[in-house]
Amino acid sequence: MMDLSRRTVLAGGAGLMAPLVADAQPRPALDPVLMAPGSAAQLAADGRRYPLFAAEVERARRQVETAIRAGVNVPVPKDSGGGYTHEEHKRNYRTIYNAGLLSRITGERRYAEHARELLLAYARLYPTLGRHPAGREELPGRLFWQTLNDSVWLVNSIQGYDAIRGQLTDADRRTIDEQVFRRMASFLSDETPQNFNLIHNHATWALAGVGMTGYALRDRLMVEKALQGLDRSGNAGFLRQLDLLFSPDGYYEEGPYYQRYALMPFVLLARAVDLNEPGRRIFERREGILLKAIRTAVQLSYNGYFFPLNDAIKDKGLDTEELHHAVAIAYARTRDPALLSIANRQQRTVLTGDGLAVAKDLNAGLARPFPFASMMLRDGPDGDRGGLAILRSGPSDADAVLVMKNTAQGQGHGHFDKLSLVFYDNGEEVLTDYGAARFLNVETKGGGGYLPENTSWAKQTVAHNTLVVDETSHFGADRAKADPAHPKPLAFVGAGATRIASARMRGAYEGVTFTRTLAMLAHPEFEHPLIVDLLKVSSSRPAQYDLPLHFAGHITDLGFKPTSNIAERPVLGRRAGYQHVWVDGRARPTPEQARVTWLLKNRFYSYRFLPAAPDAEMILGETGANDPSFNLRRQPLLIQRASGVRDAVFTSVLEPHGEYNGAAEYTLQPRSRIARLERLSQGDADVVIVETLGGRRLVLGLSDDPDPAKSHSVAALGRTLTWKGPWARFDQ
Repeated sequence: MMDLSRRTVLAGGAGLMAPLVADAQPRPALDPVLMAPGSAAQLAADGRRYPLFAAEVERARRQVETAIRAGVNVPVPKDSGGGYTHEEHKRNYRTIYNAGLLSRITGERRYAEHARELLLAYARLYPTLGRHPAGREELPGRLFWQTLNDSVWLVNSIQGYDAIRGQLTDADRRTIDEQVFRRMASFLSDETPQNFNLIHNHATWALAGVGMTGYALRDRLMVEKALQGLDRSGNAGFLRQLDLLFSPDGYYEEGPYYQRYALMPFVLLARAVDLNEPGRRIFERREGILLKAIRTAVQLSYNGYFFPLNDAIKDKGLDTEELHHAVAIAYARTRDPALLSIANRQQRTVLTGDGLAVAKDLNAGLARPFPFASMMLRDGPDGDRGGLAILRSGPSDADAVLVMKNTAQGQGHGHFDKLSLVFYDNGEEVLTDYGAARFLNVETKGGGGYLPENTSWAKQTVAHNTLVVDETSHFGADRAKADPAHPKPLAFVGAGATRIASARMRGAYEGVTFTRTLAMLAHPEFEHPLIVDLLKVSSSRPAQYDLPLHFAGHITDLGFKPTSNIAERPVLGRRAGYQHVWVDGRARPTPEQARVTWLLKNRFYSYRFLPAAPDAEMILGETGANDPSFNLRRQPLLIQRASGVRDAVFTSVLEPHGEYNGAAEYTLQPRSRIARLERLSQGDADVVIVETLGGRRLVLGLSDDPDPAKSHSVAALGRTLTWKGPWARFDQ
């Protein structure tokens, strides 16, 4: 979804053009400039020797051969995302890209000829096009319904064209240069400055397409506009985006899903800059921020899939095209053997010298495991706007991982979910984040774009695992209010038997402060780490506090008996996402009863909690109410509710346990091993006690004050427990 509210729109054209850095060996006027000199010959000579690269060549060959048999088809644009003309133009840019590179690798002229015929057809069509008939109001494209897709077409097609440009006649080259690439580059830059000068992923794609076209056509002005913004002042453009969109840790402010998407134009344009102007040292900018961002993108995943934060489609992962390019480009510049393990997992690479380097070294057995790790990824260009806390139980991306979202808003794709959490275990997303309400490129579902429920549900706070006050989303679901605010990280410990992330949020609600501490605890009596969650909220006035828990699985046991809605299914509320929740039951459990167990795949999960206030309520529900078009996934949720109080403390522990084997028909330990959960407090310090059925106690001291030198004490277990800093363990 286009977002026009964060932009720097600049006047274009005035002033002298800054010269390009003239330190590369000049290329003959028609040689390719988007591939390394001499790489085509190397690809032709060595490509077949290395299975990964040879398979990529064969895959591209099959795609282009199919396209050649189908003939040239360049339809007049008509459809939105996923429709016939939309998909046909996507197929065409893939064909132009693959055919151009194949012509260099194989030496077969007919591949270049088919790309030439396609591009000449576009040269006849493109000058006749105006606004796309299904175009979005914000920024309609010409070939596609939104300008973004036109940019993607350009990024791909210019690479294929660059490979064959020197093989064309002067007349064909002039026609394609002027009627396709210059026209499209002009449309995406001078004619749509409100997109081109944005600090946003849509602009990144436009900048990459225009910049690469500038290099291919030897147009220095076009390149400078892409790098420095339309007026070449440096207040916008690719270099400015590198400075503003990534944190010092390589975290992209729109979240993992869009980090994956934006990486491709970032790394492709950077590669073009590096090949043509190595003196800019683009991969060294900001201490190698792009290479850092590629590694960070890999870290933002579990079991091959990206954490589904903000407007994320959940089936995107490390095997996407964007990561194929990013991994190859990063490996060619770093020779980091851990990146080879990601390429091996993808079983894909790219048709360039970078891809050949990956295939060659992978074939030589140089790959090493990628070091997945617990980490605190700062947010904001200066690293001072919160951050994403990742707690992993081990070095593999298949080990349990707890994610705490303490980041800034994330532009227009951000959700209103400060201090929310996601938990993965046993290959599954156990405590879930909804991600986006969208069926990407499924034309029958809202034309493939974001659905109305993305706003009415997915972005709303109740759709996430975090605090909701008075059935109103954080910041009233107003991005203008959310953008300046961010959580304050308090503590992070990523190693050892106690792994902790803590943060505080002020400003999400007027007069309300809430602090959350999440801990991943190892203990010899538990086969898997426990997750302890302590959320403390204080308000200047009495309020209703809800803490949703969205989980995947089937409930197998309740420690309490709810009042169930059997004959009818009431709706939880009227707005802020509550209108989409069916209420299946309600209960007011005692501390001894407050437990829910569910089964996911072959493992059980018990969620034990303490009522957050006197007369606190547990609501059992499911998404899908007020959804006449069946746009929402039906998913279970629990909501702890404390009403009419100023202060409340939500204390809970999640315990993975047992095994269910349907094939062998056995079940092991389907019940929790926790006998009792208790919390004791004194001042800003708390002690959480988890007592096992065997009588052992796991005791965790926590403080809201992150000062490592400050002492805290709480009377518990018949003595005074004292410690310094934000946490301590006192297991018995």
